Amino acid sequence: MTLVTNKRSVMTLFTNKISHYSHRVRLVLAEKGVTVDFVEVDPNDRPEELMELNPYGMVPTLVDRDLVLYEANIIVEYLEERFPHPPLMPVYPVARARSRLMLSRIDRDWFSLVDKIAKGQGVEQARKDLYDSLLSVAPVFADSPYFLSEEFTLVDCSLATLLWRLPSLGIDLPEAAKPIMKYAKRLFARPTFQSSLSDAEKEMRQ
Repeated sequence: MTLVTNKRSVMTLFTNKISHYSHRVRLVLAEKGVTVDFVEVDPNDRPEELMELNPYGMVPTLVDRDLVLYEANIIVEYLEERFPHPPLMPVYPVARARSRLMLSRIDRDWFSLVDKIAKGQGVEQARKDLYDSLLSVAPVFADSPYFLSEEFTLVDCSLATLLWRLPSLGIDLPEAAKPIMKYAKRLFARPTFQSSLSDAEKEMRQ
């Protein structure tokens, strides 16, 4: 966290057009209906302002007046508390803790593999591990309209950005994963999801 002296009048998100972490935040902002200025960041030419705000120069970075936040899950939890309606986390502490644990597991178990594929690190093994892991939990996606929930939550925001990228990651799920594909179709049909997509992300499915 960083405090800034030159306050912006409108919330600003430093984002990247293909970063799934940035997409996760953009989706939450869309779900909350928050007005925000987007600053597109080229990872090979990061703006000086971003480097001054964030010691790591990473995206997403959110600036809300005198507050600067980075790390996608920290940002989305802040947005959930700052804009409580519509709620994207369960009300009760036990359920909220379980949601946080699930978000952490998704990042560790699945997005870590996505990042390896994107960076060209052990791509074939990472693809196989991600494919096998998704397939192993496919039946779970048939239990509720959303992931282990009757309501759309931050967990769904995270999963939506992952599932959208599967074709671009070289992963084609089989018929046995039909519950995942039906779940994904519900998420992708949400107007908020469609509005959260950058032009580059739209091309991932064209």
